[in-house]
Amino acid sequence: MSTLRDKFYLASGYAAGFCIALIMVVILVQIVGRLFGFIIPSAENVSGYALAASTFFGLAYTFHEGGHIRVTLVIQKWPPRARFVQELAVLILGLGLACFMTFYCWHMVWESYVFEEVSHGYIPIPLWIPQIPVGLGTLALTIAILDDLVAVLRKRVPSYQQHESDVNLEEI
Repeated sequence: MSTLRDKFYLASGYAAGFCIALIMVVILVQIVGRLFGFIIPSAENVSGYALAASTFFGLAYTFHEGGHIRVTLVIQKWPPRARFVQELAVLILGLGLACFMTFYCWHMVWESYVFEEVSHGYIPIPLWIPQIPVGLGTLALTIAILDDLVAVLRKRVPSYQQHESDVNLEEI
């Protein structure tokens, strides 16, 4: 089961990377197109949507890999019981915020679909389409936080802390 979760987070990271590559291709085609006298309609919109998608797809992968900023200068010296309580409190708060964000991102997608909102550009793109990756990314982050909360409750080391220990060993 752990490998399935790891593959899920890795897929989220690959989706973020794909969106970055898509931005590069769209901008490159736009530059080459200008040299030959044509433009790519709504290239700026597509690049912006891919940027948002890459940001949100990357959240779960980055969380799982311990890439989010954590201030461990103080908490690394705490006794195990205090560290457990702190990790538990932070993960519960983070899960609550992630659930809130996930709910309202999907609510935004739903409203955009119901009200048939479209982008303002050469090509009127229905806004719910580029908003779906935002909802998927927040959902993946919620799953990642829940995964580590369950790990902490089972007295296991959360994934981000495992990678944090690896980084600390590299610095020594």
